[in-house]
Amino acid sequence: MKQKITTASQAVDAIQDGAVIMIGGFLGTGTPENLIDALVKKGVKNLTIIGNDGGLPGRGICKLLEANMVKKLIASHVGMTKIVAEQKNAGTLELELVPQGSLAEKIRAGGFGLGGILTPTGVGTMVADGKETLTVNGVDYLLELPLKADFALIRAFKCDEFGNSIYTKTTRNFNPLMASAAEHVIIGTEEIVKTGDIDPDDVVTPGIFVDYIVGGEKPWQI
Repeated sequence: MKQKITTASQAVDAIQDGAVIMIGGFLGTGTPENLIDALVKKGVKNLTIIGNDGGLPGRGICKLLEANMVKKLIASHVGMTKIVAEQKNAGTLELELVPQGSLAEKIRAGGFGLGGILTPTGVGTMVADGKETLTVNGVDYLLELPLKADFALIRAFKCDEFGNSIYTKTTRNFNPLMASAAEHVIIGTEEIVKTGDIDPDDVVTPGIFVDYIVGGEKPWQI
């Protein structure tokens, strides 16, 4: 069995300039901070980041924005940190806003091999600009295309040596979806246990999706 447990710096070593990266979390809740810190230290540039939001000052995705590492941000909620607006207005950041439910479904479509999803959200608004509209049973829907990534940085509560993972409370959020929609998946976890120590019925993200495991995430506190 492949040895998946490694350090944060080694786990992100393959990430290069221009990579497309999904990052789990909801305003930092459920975000793998150690992995982001290692990526900031590596100093790659021109990244496309897919996540729920822009993080909070000094936390989550915001660390990458503060380090001027992000070329494009695809997200739903960016109002909690002014750096997104500042970089967007300065022309240094391309911003694509996606309704939150549509964002989750676009990621799920990417992970499940679907050609897209149909949603009424955004019909008749600027969200529909440039997108195909289909009418089904008299109702208009937008065709939202799948999202995939080169890498996903996700956070688990507990992970075994193969990568079978579980989450705690709301830290689950986007993490399981992103684990299925990226070519390479790196998990930052609070605890690593022996393979077999997690009841199979409790596993949320199967280890087959996981390439690298990094321990040392601090227990989550609101």
